[in-house]
Amino acid sequence: MSKNIQRIVFIGLAAAIICVLSPFTLNIPVSPVPISLSIFAIYIAVYACGMLDGTIAVLVYLLIGLVGVPVFSNFSGGVGKLFGPTGGYLIGYIFVSLIAGFFIDKFPKKFYMHAIGMVLGTAVCYVFGTLWLAHQAGMDLKAAFMAGVIPFIPADAVKIIVAIPVGMALRKALTHVRK
Repeated sequence: MSKNIQRIVFIGLAAAIICVLSPFTLNIPVSPVPISLSIFAIYIAVYACGMLDGTIAVLVYLLIGLVGVPVFSNFSGGVGKLFGPTGGYLIGYIFVSLIAGFFIDKFPKKFYMHAIGMVLGTAVCYVFGTLWLAHQAGMDLKAAFMAGVIPFIPADAVKIIVAIPVGMALRKALTHVRK
């Protein structure tokens, strides 16, 4: 298989994994933002594909959701979801893939640097999503932060803790496939 075809296949598979995992959510009564497996799937995608191709997979996921395929939280999709109150977190996934992917690519054997990259990428996603949520929902920044960040920190920490060993093992296995 040529390198270009292989690359396209990996991007497609990574986008598919994000699309399959993202709709499954846990809705918490204190927040309009659901807890989903999206960010976990993005961490895995950047381990599998690297920063650039992992980010392309995230963009494919967002485009699939934008056209109405129910790949966003709670099996939703469409323009209204992407540009609605929680859309900033969806757009923030681009930053997660870029930042976490950079750290994973730059420091391939240093899991603690992967964790730093994931935390930084997630923090940027939180900032972007919180600002968007505050604007779209007419909330002040403190209320948006309390609704869109605080409830998610424990779950996102667990996702990072699980994603690192899973992602490192996946990346190691895929290096044999890519040769």
